[in-house]
Amino acid sequence: MISGNIRKLRAELNNPVDYFLPIGDEEVHLNPYLGKTLTLQFNGEINCQNCGRKTNKSFSQGYCFPCMKKLARCDMCIMKPETCHFFEGTCREPEWGEQNCFVPHYVYLSNTSGLKVGITRHTQIPTRWIDQGATQATIMFRVATRQQSGLVEMAFKDLIADKTNWRTMLKGDAEPKDLLSEAQTLKQQLSQPIAEIAIKFEDGNIQPVEEQLREVVNINYPVLQYPEKISSHNFDKNPLVEGTLMGIKGQYLIFDTGVINVRKFTSYHLSVI
Repeated sequence: MISGNIRKLRAELNNPVDYFLPIGDEEVHLNPYLGKTLTLQFNGEINCQNCGRKTNKSFSQGYCFPCMKKLARCDMCIMKPETCHFFEGTCREPEWGEQNCFVPHYVYLSNTSGLKVGITRHTQIPTRWIDQGATQATIMFRVATRQQSGLVEMAFKDLIADKTNWRTMLKGDAEPKDLLSEAQTLKQQLSQPIAEIAIKFEDGNIQPVEEQLREVVNINYPVLQYPEKISSHNFDKNPLVEGTLMGIKGQYLIFDTGVINVRKFTSYHLSVI
């Protein structure tokens, strides 16, 4: 038995993906548990992942209420980067913003529950794709800041989804797509709106990745069997999750008794048996 506060699943891109559950100061390699009984017991304690204090409720996936209100990483502009207010002088943590938002970002096309557009920091490839359960992904644009990535992503939203249908994603792999062709078509359809965004910034800040330089990353997940019907475990309603581990995809553990989103319960104190 191992006990401690958990964090989101860590993944390594192998064939299939290797998954690890960070718990306390240790990590549990989950792949060897496939097809075996696994028990997760919530011990009734949640500790803020920033300050460590006890909190009765987790905010923004693992924070206490005071930290959620003061940390830039919990601000709405993280969910909607096109609303960045750094230049208004109202960023909650300007230094954090400079380190995390004013760095290269990618706008990508992925195949999760279907085609979707998304954004991520340059350091989060392929982690971001794995976290969303994508089976295919490719980069379409490189941009200089998070705000710029949000503006480019917004241009795509009338043509393509920007969210994953997690229930569909957990019922099986999406039908394979010709991502390079799909990306090229989308970029041609949006050439004018993207050009209008780019002209607002310095030359070179928004750069399309040319087709000959792009590659498609294919991702295979460790799943023995997908569920026919999706039912969710929730530590807030039942502190005990147990069953045969049938698979891992995105941030979800797939049991024969239901699925659980590990990231949702970041900072919960669990025992793994």
